[in-house]
Amino acid sequence: MPETSAQRALAVSLGARDDADLARLFAGRHVSPSSTWRDMFDAAEALLDPASVARELPTLTRDEAVALVNAVGGTAAGGSARDALMAHALVGEDGIPFPPVAAAVHEAFPDGLPAARPASTPIASPETASAAAEAAFTNAASVADVLMLTLESPLGRIGSGSLGATERRRLVDAGAVTSAAEADLLVGLAADVGLLGANDRAWLVSSSGRSWLRLPTLERWSRTAVALRDALPRAYRSDDGGWIPSDRWADATPFDPDGPERAALWIRRLVRWGLLDADGRLAPWTVPLAAGGELDTSALVELLPPEVDRVYLQNDLTAIAPGPLAPHLDVRLRTMAARESRAQASSYRFSAATVGAAITAGETADSLRDFLTGISLTGLPQPLAYVIERTSAEHGRVRVSVDADTHLTRVRTDDETLRRAMEVDQSLRSIALSRDDDDLVSHVSADVVFWALTDAHYPAVAVDAGGRPRALERARLAGVEQPAADPAEVYAPLLERLRSGAEDSDAAWLERELDQAVRARAVVDVTVRLPDGSARVFRLEATGLGGGRLRGRDRAADVERTLPLSHIDGVAPVD
Repeated sequence: MPETSAQRALAVSLGARDDADLARLFAGRHVSPSSTWRDMFDAAEALLDPASVARELPTLTRDEAVALVNAVGGTAAGGSARDALMAHALVGEDGIPFPPVAAAVHEAFPDGLPAARPASTPIASPETASAAAEAAFTNAASVADVLMLTLESPLGRIGSGSLGATERRRLVDAGAVTSAAEADLLVGLAADVGLLGANDRAWLVSSSGRSWLRLPTLERWSRTAVALRDALPRAYRSDDGGWIPSDRWADATPFDPDGPERAALWIRRLVRWGLLDADGRLAPWTVPLAAGGELDTSALVELLPPEVDRVYLQNDLTAIAPGPLAPHLDVRLRTMAARESRAQASSYRFSAATVGAAITAGETADSLRDFLTGISLTGLPQPLAYVIERTSAEHGRVRVSVDADTHLTRVRTDDETLRRAMEVDQSLRSIALSRDDDDLVSHVSADVVFWALTDAHYPAVAVDAGGRPRALERARLAGVEQPAADPAEVYAPLLERLRSGAEDSDAAWLERELDQAVRARAVVDVTVRLPDGSARVFRLEATGLGGGRLRGRDRAADVERTLPLSHIDGVAPVD
């Protein structure tokens, strides 16, 4: 099929599709909604451009790639394979690839598509299943640590979107991960399942990630396992909703040079999450999930260490958990104590600074005592009770509120020394505190003033209009991810323009062919309808097109002819 004929065939095919189908095609081919295409012929030309075809081939699954390679070899695609390839705008309605597609396929696989490696679905042995369960427990805890650290301070990203070296070191130094490579792997995993969201410069915990932190370990793991399956690339998924054997993933996208590397990454993720063992075999609890069903965690539960809901509070201001502490307790305990070690028996250390941070976040002396007494196997030691009382008494000496009359932020304290220190403190220049009788006021919001004072180590507490302490949330969360826009809405203006440009497709195609002939100064045979109803063919070197007329030099008569487009019935290149 000549290339121009292929463009016309695709243009006709595009015109026969409904708007929803066309919009899905344009979205899949990453067409800009602001494209300047005038009609379906422009669309067909762009979609068959070799660069566009080269970008689309790597998205094909192996079955689609096999059908396309066979079609290039002479066996036209049929049935569902043809429909799939037509959806990609790679073959015509006859199942034959368009010439630019055939050329790209031949360039990629001149000797045909290599045979797929044999597939198998082995099940992990009891020994490796036990190791997979340990990986599930360990990495669920590691992801939780990553999220906790991200709540404290967002994880910076470099231009490529990956973690910066400084952030990798921060995660390693905090004990959340053991290596920079593990940091990249777990942050990528958390992002793909929606626990982390990104802005231009940082990873932030999402609202679902924050809720995830308070779930029991098994539920954390289960939700993420299902999300990992649902996030798998299309080429890895099976028709039943599960996934094809992981040893076939490297071959799943034959036209994609990065396919093997991407497959290796996803396998590492599933191994880390305890869905596969170290050899890539299915863990027993993974089998129904891989088949498109629900998780069966009964076998996994037996291999996970039981969680505890009590700790030993000790006189040296430490807390020892005699086993994995229930996540909701761990999360709250870590707001008032620094975790010193993470293992099946974790340890935490209290200090005036950590207790002060808890009070800053909204805790009170009473709430701290009630919580710690409720989870303690040893009561509340006197040294810890003293730290809580002293820190609580000190912490409220600076009160930050909003003035009901002026709406300014008002900072009050009974300590004149503190007041003078805040008034002249250069680290507080950004909030511009000024004296107003015995108080300090600022035009900056109360929340910003409060955190500025806290960062400068002043014993500040935020209070409401009634003088009651109020909790402030400092952690920045990722914005709520908006549902993907409906392609039909995104491409509606473009589709309307393409439809309006296709009202007279024959005339549009004729003008397009003539324009190409003029650009190439090609010699063409032009069939013209004469006034008496007869037809005559002129062999012209096309030289100009405009004003509804074609200009060209008649080689036989050696004259310049001008032909009205309305009288031209056809044009054919001269070989």
